[in-house]
Amino acid sequence: MSTDRQIIERSRADPAIFAELYDRHHRLVHRYAARRTNQEVADDLLSETFLVAFEQRARFDPSRGEAQAWLLGIATTLLKKHRRVEDREWRSFTAADAASSTEDNDFTVDVESRLDAYAQMRGLRNAVNSLNKGDRDALLLYAWGDLDYEGVASALGIPVGTVRSRLNRARKKLQRTRSRLEAEVRTQPASPRETPGLETADGRDRTSAPRAR
Repeated sequence: MSTDRQIIERSRADPAIFAELYDRHHRLVHRYAARRTNQEVADDLLSETFLVAFEQRARFDPSRGEAQAWLLGIATTLLKKHRRVEDREWRSFTAADAASSTEDNDFTVDVESRLDAYAQMRGLRNAVNSLNKGDRDALLLYAWGDLDYEGVASALGIPVGTVRSRLNRARKKLQRTRSRLEAEVRTQPASPRETPGLETADGRDRTSAPRAR
């Protein structure tokens, strides 16, 4: 099987071969764009990303090897035109979205490993949306672009050390937000079924009706 680099190099003489790169990576690019905006914008961004990539294929750095970071970097740049849409999508994000999004991703561990299940708790959406652009781009490329630190660095054209700093800053902000939300939950009045003393020693709920003997 040809590598991305080989496909791009061959496409310089035979442009039709570039379609192989699209077939290989269009799902990743579209999924990344859709998670940051919406389906309609993602469709346009997908086309734009591969059009730009095709036009710039002669400038692809062979040392990159695979093209995921290159393509996602182009998509991230194009997303600047859709910042309002992205902001609106984050503002309209709901807890139900968070629950349903866990079905097709592996973002179920802490944010340093992968972003929590589409911003797991509802309140985190505001924290993500309030990150400065550089930190948010690094975080979402890492979380939704399936890139490692080196890949994020390649996509954004920045040093790996800068990626580490941005992810660390974003992680700390989200952790502070999570801690605050958890504290708020703990201070809320308990419902009758949550009131201490309503369970028996064996854990059964005394508020439920007794079984007939």
